[in-house]
Amino acid sequence: MGKIISIVNQKGGVGKTTTAINVGAYLAHLGKHVLLVDIDPQGNATSGIGIEPRQLPHGLYEAIIDQKDIFDVIKRTNHDKYRVAPATPALAGAGVELVEMPDREFRLMNLLHRIKDEYDYIIIDAPPSLGLLTINSLVAADEVLIPIQSEYYALEGLGSLLETISLVQNNLKPNLGIMGAVITMFDRRNSLSDSVMKELYQYFPNRVFRSVIPRNVRLAEAPSFGRSILHYDKASKGAKAYERLAREIIDLENSGAIYN
Repeated sequence: MGKIISIVNQKGGVGKTTTAINVGAYLAHLGKHVLLVDIDPQGNATSGIGIEPRQLPHGLYEAIIDQKDIFDVIKRTNHDKYRVAPATPALAGAGVELVEMPDREFRLMNLLHRIKDEYDYIIIDAPPSLGLLTINSLVAADEVLIPIQSEYYALEGLGSLLETISLVQNNLKPNLGIMGAVITMFDRRNSLSDSVMKELYQYFPNRVFRSVIPRNVRLAEAPSFGRSILHYDKASKGAKAYERLAREIIDLENSGAIYN
């Protein structure tokens, strides 16, 4: 049975979608069957893996509101063993429509549990907010991965996210685990990055991934070409960092370590 990982941070611009795309790409590269679920109405994970959201007749939105079967919306990517459940512009209205629906917090979970056995990993790219779509991404997940940018205001709002995760654990998904935090956009020339890293280790003792994602031009360029960093520039520092992170995630699962 597959592991469902939701990549969440309500703060935008922290490398959340970049992490979702590239962790998925490297997990697939390492032989795992992977599904990337784009539940962010911006659709950046969808376009970043090479699919134009506006050209799709339907996507994850239609599956969530029961207009389409989840199997009918999943698309191939240009990676072997890597599929995507794409976002389309219609997803922007889902947060409002879900309010009136029965089991509104469980819509995504119910969808993904139907296909969980088809994949080794399902990676959810959640919106940069704490609305109903993000709640759905948390309830659907086995574990949460939190990308944290190594800048001064990086930990601002982290308390709200952890509070939301706690509420989901207490009321909707008791066995939701925190896989950990991954440091993104790290710049060794910036001494502030070191202080943020130290504070983060205090915030998440034993839960910060050893793999650190550097600030890297090639990583920033890759999505505009609809490619993962593996296909865009596998020799770059960013590519090597995401490969290390994917290996670390596999090792973590093999060790059975989960934090609540």
